[in-house]
Amino acid sequence: MTETIRGEWLNATETKTVIAALSDGGATPRFVGGCVRDALVGRAIHDIDIAVDVEPDTTVSALENAGIRVIPTGFSHGTVTAVIGKRNFEITSLRKDIETDGRHAKVTYTKDWREDAARRDFTMNALYATPDGTVIDVLGKSLSDLAARRVRFIGNAADRIKEDYLRILRLFRFHAWYGDGEMEPQALVACASLSGGLAGLSKERIGSEMLKLLAAPKPAIATDMMFQTGVLNVILPQVKANPAMAALEAAESRIGISPNPIRRLAMLIDDADIVTVGRALRLSNDNLRDLRDRKPPAYAINDAASARRIGYKRGDAAGRDVTLIQAANTGRPLETRLVPLIIEGSKNVMPVKAGDLLEAGMEPGPDIGKALDEIETMWIESDFTLDRATLLGGIGRAA
Repeated sequence: MTETIRGEWLNATETKTVIAALSDGGATPRFVGGCVRDALVGRAIHDIDIAVDVEPDTTVSALENAGIRVIPTGFSHGTVTAVIGKRNFEITSLRKDIETDGRHAKVTYTKDWREDAARRDFTMNALYATPDGTVIDVLGKSLSDLAARRVRFIGNAADRIKEDYLRILRLFRFHAWYGDGEMEPQALVACASLSGGLAGLSKERIGSEMLKLLAAPKPAIATDMMFQTGVLNVILPQVKANPAMAALEAAESRIGISPNPIRRLAMLIDDADIVTVGRALRLSNDNLRDLRDRKPPAYAINDAASARRIGYKRGDAAGRDVTLIQAANTGRPLETRLVPLIIEGSKNVMPVKAGDLLEAGMEPGPDIGKALDEIETMWIESDFTLDRATLLGGIGRAA
């Protein structure tokens, strides 16, 4: 039976305008890759990729003749971007690799759709669709693999990886998002034997892939296989042994919260040095701060006082995440009663300020900061019960 795809993007005026311009310029345009794959499995479409059987110069001329703005995003590899309003369309000429080095490829253009499909990474990414949405399975196995949630390399796994070592990480990411059950043994063996090639990739690319993987609903099988094959240790030596990702997934599910890649990363690295991890993955400052907030504390979060304490120290979201991670690491069921207590703790506001100490007769200087720290510790240890007057009354002890 012929498969078809549907979607607002397919029939949008902007899409039809680009398709018409390419067709008028002599090309046979077909949608390809992620937009076809995701439309078939009912996921939101973010990027619209189009393949054409003409060379990039012809593509540019066809678009410009129709008054469409063109950006030569990857012209040397046959890719340009057409821009209409707020929609972007990445258009790539059919091509085949003639030389690869594990990071980049030299290509030549072709009119053979099968040759273009054969150079792609996974069978589920080699699906094409005509402008009316009719799906074309050039390889004859892409649709069945997608339906079976089987992430499989096109041809020999080792050959595909040697063309671009990032495909090692893409295999695990795609399994996390689209796969189900065990991963293909041949692919895992190839990843294990070729994992050293990851050292030649930029840390930005590695970090981006890891965060995308960890954002998947259920990445546990993928991260477990990354650990078993040694891939995880190559890109992140700080990772702890046998990370309990499945347990963390279960804890997240129990309280109904969405996946968060930084929460999952914090569980993977446990108490490793945050700055070192940030450098290894080229994390943004915001991600680095969020990761630091989720580092396990020195105390167990197992009662009302400790729950309120972590909420106050880290905030409600990070405090909750720390609790989830701790439950996963210890193998104990998450105590859902602690979650509202963490939120309660996050709303506490230190009742004593620097001005209070100055009014009480302390001299300005570093002693003010030290006294505030000690008073805050006293307040926290009282489970936030000591009032301002009592805390100010302890200034002599704190100083």
